[in-house]
Amino acid sequence: MKMTVLTLFPEMFAPLKESIIGRAEKSGKIEIEIINIRDYSEDKHLKCDDYPFGGGAGMVMMPQPIGSAIKAVDPEHKALRIYTSPKGEVFTQQKACELAAREHIVILCGHYEGVDQRALDLYFDGEISIGDYVLTGGELPAMVICDCVARYVDGVIAAGSLVDESFSDGLLEYPQYTRPAVYEGVSVPEVLLSGNHAQIDKWRREQSEKITKERRPDLLK
Repeated sequence: MKMTVLTLFPEMFAPLKESIIGRAEKSGKIEIEIINIRDYSEDKHLKCDDYPFGGGAGMVMMPQPIGSAIKAVDPEHKALRIYTSPKGEVFTQQKACELAAREHIVILCGHYEGVDQRALDLYFDGEISIGDYVLTGGELPAMVICDCVARYVDGVIAAGSLVDESFSDGLLEYPQYTRPAVYEGVSVPEVLLSGNHAQIDKWRREQSEKITKERRPDLLK
């Protein structure tokens, strides 16, 4: 699976070369392509933003560099093209699974006061938000999307590790424990030491339901 990111700040994506995602790319399970939008600017100073028509604070990303970049990386519009924006559809685990099933996705990182609407209308299929807040740019949301989507590509993570995590069945994940059995006077719940897998599964389900009810009751509706 291939993920192409269009950004003004490609150096921000170095973390994707580390840990699980970095290993998955080295092994060929995924490909993450980082494209510098400035490389496609027709301005002699590589300018990619300008003042908004109608006035207002800040700058707006120009359509030409974005349009030229998208035509270069996806000339036949075979990829799903998305823009990271607070106005977009909220990103969920289900959405991550849907994106992971695609062969190629292109993610545009906005910056400054946003992107010229013509670029979005002409070249993009939709917008995605990672939450109800505003960041200084779309690079962090793009990294979140790449990381989350990559986990659902076959072979990146063992299938069993994806089964009982938060949101996998509409609930938040149960508490996890490891050695030692007693730490700072606090013991691991006895049921986890019992070897009775039926009781362990029952306890974990009860804990997931309890935590979800306390912290995210909206998930139970």
